[in-house]
Amino acid sequence: MAKPVIPALVAEDKILMEKLLASGHIEYKYAVRLQVVLNRAKGKLPTEIADCFGIHINSVAAYIKRYNETGVDSLLHDKTRKPGTAPISEEIKNKVIDIACHEKPKDATHWSTRKLAKRVGISHNKVSEILRENGIKPHIQSYYSYSNDPDFETKLRDVVGLYMNPPDNALVLCVDEKTQIQALERAQHTIFPQQNLPAHQSNDYYRHGTTTLFTALDYITGKVIGDCKDRHTSEDYLKFIKKLDKQCEGGKTLHIIADNYKTHNSKLLQEYIAERPNRFALHFTPTHSSWLNLVERFFREITTERIRRESWNSVDELITAIRDYIKNWNKSNRKFHWSKSSDVILQKIQKHKSDGSQI
Repeated sequence: MAKPVIPALVAEDKILMEKLLASGHIEYKYAVRLQVVLNRAKGKLPTEIADCFGIHINSVAAYIKRYNETGVDSLLHDKTRKPGTAPISEEIKNKVIDIACHEKPKDATHWSTRKLAKRVGISHNKVSEILRENGIKPHIQSYYSYSNDPDFETKLRDVVGLYMNPPDNALVLCVDEKTQIQALERAQHTIFPQQNLPAHQSNDYYRHGTTTLFTALDYITGKVIGDCKDRHTSEDYLKFIKKLDKQCEGGKTLHIIADNYKTHNSKLLQEYIAERPNRFALHFTPTHSSWLNLVERFFREITTERIRRESWNSVDELITAIRDYIKNWNKSNRKFHWSKSSDVILQKIQKHKSDGSQI
């Protein structure tokens, strides 16, 4: 293991560095070097320092070595380049960026630093440095999906309006089903995390079947009503709606927020609603916009906190755990709060479409 590099910081140098930083008259790159040495002398880890200043961890060691060998003055000037090693021109840098952002290699879906270096004719370390300086990461891919619903804005304003200004004498219920929840029994027991080691879970498992969790999240109180079924047909969904009708306070309108899945607006459901005037109001999220339904946030919580890492001996055991989780959730008073208005959301979506920035 490499020996950690510690600055041999003397009191006079420390005072000088702090004065220079306080003055605010030195270039940013020199200020970073001084702060690297000061922070390392305080005992901060190299990884913390590198993350804080957005530099490579090797640069942390390099700056400290430079200080230890030649003092403060060397941190305030750039090192003289070795003869014959020409700096990378702006033209080459722009070429690397342009290729990484607008082209694909012939034999792959994205550029590696070595492939790109071979294409441009410089070292892969230089390519990595150029990409890092410009925040370009060809090896990482995120996903997006824009709604093509012709009534997108109308549905968006309808749903967000319920969150921002819930109607009086009514309940706002975010409803959906989490389908195909698998009862997987791990072939070997899970090993708890140890120092410097994560938890270990067996790759092998036995399938014991699945269940579907029908869920209604009360936006105002955060309470959850759930029911597990073998299937998720129109009949199953209607049974769940009837359960909501029975369990929710009488005399109040139930505003149901749901997606466009066909079972959520079936003929059976419409007939039932028609028999119960003023009891139900259906609100549908736009297509490809499940993020508008806050019950999805609950699904993420129960998945990460209770379902994903467990080993289940049967579907019944899984269902019991789901019911217990919902019971404890309702005791915890946890809730989700919607803060962004429709106008803000529409502006962000438009900005994302026009320049590719993250929503």
